[in-house]
Amino acid sequence: MSKVVSAVAIHALREALTSIYWYKKDLKFFLKNCISDKTIIARIDWSNYKHQIVADLVDILCSDQDKYLGDIRRLFQEVSKMDSFQHLEHVEDSRNKIRKAKTAVAELKRIVDTHDAATEASQFSKERRKKEAERVKHNLAIKDKLAKIKVEYFSLFGSDSPQKRGFKLESILYDLFELFDLDPKASFRNTGEQIDGAFSLEGTDYLFEGKWQQQPSGCADLDSFAAKISRKLDNTLGLFLSINGFSVDGVKAHAAGRSVTILMTGADLMAVLEERIDFVQLIRRKKRHAAQTGDILLEFKDF
Repeated sequence: MSKVVSAVAIHALREALTSIYWYKKDLKFFLKNCISDKTIIARIDWSNYKHQIVADLVDILCSDQDKYLGDIRRLFQEVSKMDSFQHLEHVEDSRNKIRKAKTAVAELKRIVDTHDAATEASQFSKERRKKEAERVKHNLAIKDKLAKIKVEYFSLFGSDSPQKRGFKLESILYDLFELFDLDPKASFRNTGEQIDGAFSLEGTDYLFEGKWQQQPSGCADLDSFAAKISRKLDNTLGLFLSINGFSVDGVKAHAAGRSVTILMTGADLMAVLEERIDFVQLIRRKKRHAAQTGDILLEFKDF
């Protein structure tokens, strides 16, 4: 009988590794000091999103547990022993990130203490090992998370409370920003104005506004959001998501001058959730088009 780590324990390890470090370079340093086979680190595409990096690492280890069981156990032990998260204190939205890391580590420690991270099971067949090795080549972690976010989004269509639906939409977009390593900040109130969220992409800070109302968002909605952006630093832009689109007059009014807002519709959001386009690529295309043409509403269907 070979020792095979339980699926529950593997899932807990993935969640913890994704949460304990915000910066990929810190995660890489930690893994180099835990994993004896350095070729594993070299096989990882470190330009990928952090969720995918962790998924690829764990998939490699699980593809041959007989060979990598020592490294797997060492990761369980080192991560479950973490009790200080000072390295996250200087990261934006640190309170939420520390809380998430502590929760993930506590769950992993509970499993390690109860099951010693490994249970008796049948030895993997050669065919199973081959399939696990092939899975490393695919970005399944991103697909899985997008599928969960899509289910949450679809559940909102039956909501009869616009306020609750709006709050949940903010939470869904926060998860989406986090999935694509955009350093999201949750909604906050600043000098009397409500900001639905914020994120960073390639050195540019974005404020986020989300609207889910029966009518398309109009000029007044865009004026209000533009005013919030104008009170921030010069390099701040805005991403305005309106599930039911925008009025023609509102778009024209804000495209006429030097706009600092990029517009996104519910159809654009679905394109991301259905994996027809990467969210980061969507924002890049919209931003580049706006800079070159002045058109702040380029929908995915027109790419």
